[in-house]
Amino acid sequence: MQRKIRVPHTYIIVFGFILVAAILTWIIPGGEFDRETVVVNEQAREVIIQDSFHYVENQPQTWQIFSALFDGFVDKADIIVFIIIIGGAFWIMNESKAIDVGIQTFLIEVRKLEKYKAFRFLGVDNLVITLIMLVFSIFGATFGMSEETIAFTVIFIPLAISMGYDSIVGVSMCFLAAGLGFAGALLNPFTIGIAQGLSSLPLFSGIEYRFFCWIVINIIGIAWVLRYVSKLRKSPQSSIVYEEDNHWRNKNTAEPGSVKFYSPASAWITYGILSAIMITYSLMHPVIAMTIGNNSYSGYFLPFVSLAFLVTGFFSLRKSIHFYILNLLLFTIIYLIVGVMGFSWYVKEIATLFLVLGLVSGIAMNFSANEIVKQFSAGMKDILTAAFVVGLAGGILVILEDGMIIDTLLYYMANSMQEFGKVASVSMMYVIQTMINIIIPSGSAKAALTMPMMSQFSDLIGVSRQATVMAFQFGDGFTNMITPTSPVLIGVLGIARIPYEKWVRWIAPFMAILIITGWLLLLPTVLMDLSGF
Repeated sequence: MQRKIRVPHTYIIVFGFILVAAILTWIIPGGEFDRETVVVNEQAREVIIQDSFHYVENQPQTWQIFSALFDGFVDKADIIVFIIIIGGAFWIMNESKAIDVGIQTFLIEVRKLEKYKAFRFLGVDNLVITLIMLVFSIFGATFGMSEETIAFTVIFIPLAISMGYDSIVGVSMCFLAAGLGFAGALLNPFTIGIAQGLSSLPLFSGIEYRFFCWIVINIIGIAWVLRYVSKLRKSPQSSIVYEEDNHWRNKNTAEPGSVKFYSPASAWITYGILSAIMITYSLMHPVIAMTIGNNSYSGYFLPFVSLAFLVTGFFSLRKSIHFYILNLLLFTIIYLIVGVMGFSWYVKEIATLFLVLGLVSGIAMNFSANEIVKQFSAGMKDILTAAFVVGLAGGILVILEDGMIIDTLLYYMANSMQEFGKVASVSMMYVIQTMINIIIPSGSAKAALTMPMMSQFSDLIGVSRQATVMAFQFGDGFTNMITPTSPVLIGVLGIARIPYEKWVRWIAPFMAILIITGWLLLLPTVLMDLSGF
């Protein structure tokens, strides 16, 4: 009898990468570039100095493979705390049954569209998934949505499961879609903005061709997901995460018709307090500037949002506490967007926003203080595995940095392009950026590390600096969806309870398609006369 091959636990796989990184520190000589601080788009960035590479004493890593876990937790502490808070806040919301009611109501309403021939032909589910993915792709392309998708995972996986699909479809609707937009990077200030600034190019120039690339990338990405959805529609058991999704199918969900609709006095009190706070802040900040790429739009955004909450909050409470909590979730998302684009919020502010959402939801449900703490603790416990994997994955980069080999790898890769022509050179730049992204998934950090060298090297070989930025853009974007060093990917998979190896099995063919597509889209940047190039 043939023994069934047992796939190692995600912890073991990630620790395996740490071991490989440690072995490389014994093989690859240590080296580093000198660095200087420059101001790019009003932000100080540390960049390498051209022709400053020099070898340094090797720092082989031994027992540090174990301390890397501690260092990884310290390095990724913001993402880890963010995940834990999200887990606790959504557990309180889940206890209210608001998300269950929202999903059931949403599906009942969209199914009504099937009576129309056009919707039946296109498929209502296909339209819903496509529209959601386009929204998140736009978020990824304009303000670099990435870490924020961790919070949305908890919303879209139950939706995908209720539609008859799996957790991979739920993750695809938010995380993968934002990743497609991130790779398209129309106005992303954290990738294109920094890369063009360091390359002395007009900010967000060449957007016409990048918009074309964004369309192509999204068509391919959405088609891949819808193809998978079609397969699951015929055979839900064919999902590679069917067993893992029992967690979501068996989760303490409400049966249709079993939820009692009511609105306790405590919910009305929270509505009054939140309304007062929103009105106060609207008076303090009546006009704010929302930044999209290099453009800024001023308006009465906070007063408008506050007025909308006053109206929708009142009518949702008239209907039921469950719809009021869903309304709170909606405005949490709206304030997230306003905060990111208007006040430069990051994970600390976003985590605080969702923490308040959880606490207010509990108070509105008239839970006691002890009950809120109990539910929040249960949520943290449930999500702790995801947080642990993020810390473990962070140890990979720590080993490479402490081993002093990251700059050496970059130096070797750059030198490998010396004798290539234009097409081969831009192709090699793309390969280098893709490989570097596997070990340094931060787009802004990688731009500061590579673009000063790559842009000047492109001048020597006659390749447009804009083409070099495009090579960085694609090399930075695609592999974020598969590299084990990405804390966002590991956090999303941990929350979704998708084993890393199963995610790789599902997305690897898609990654190959995207990488080849990226290369084909790079060719016109050196073979054609494009606007901005």
